[in-house]
Amino acid sequence: MQIRYLFLAILGVLSLGGLPLGPSASAKAAPPQDEVRKVVYHADFSDPRRYSAMLTSINNMAMTYQNDLVDYDIRIVFVSHGIRFVTEDKLANTPFAEDNELKQRRADLLARMKGLREVQGVKFELCDITREAVRLPKEKFIPGLNFVRSGVVQIAELQRQGFAYIKVE
Repeated sequence: MQIRYLFLAILGVLSLGGLPLGPSASAKAAPPQDEVRKVVYHADFSDPRRYSAMLTSINNMAMTYQNDLVDYDIRIVFVSHGIRFVTEDKLANTPFAEDNELKQRRADLLARMKGLREVQGVKFELCDITREAVRLPKEKFIPGLNFVRSGVVQIAELQRQGFAYIKVE
């Protein structure tokens, strides 16, 4: 019983004394103005529903950073099966060939990606090793796509530069 009263008394003193009871003031402080939040998403899967969820996550992240007036650099690095999401080519006779689900969702996914690129400033990067494996010319890909020699090397390099790594499961 005495411990309970002591606890309540301490809480009363803290709240009356103007001391914060939640997270410390420094934990809530805004980041320095020159700090850029850096995030890389890894897209190496073929599931359009999973990719749609990833785009939603990225949009939410970008909007939160914008609302908080925080500078950011968000990128998606496409490797392997992720190539399906950055071209309208059906990729016939490749391991990445279009299926019915992608065919039905492609227009919506591409429109959402365009918005992320043009409005939110999200950057898209494709593994050129994957592109070369399917022998698809660079002109067959969405506007604004950057080609990197190796997608996995790019992800590792971005992490070395302080990018947070996210892979939507």
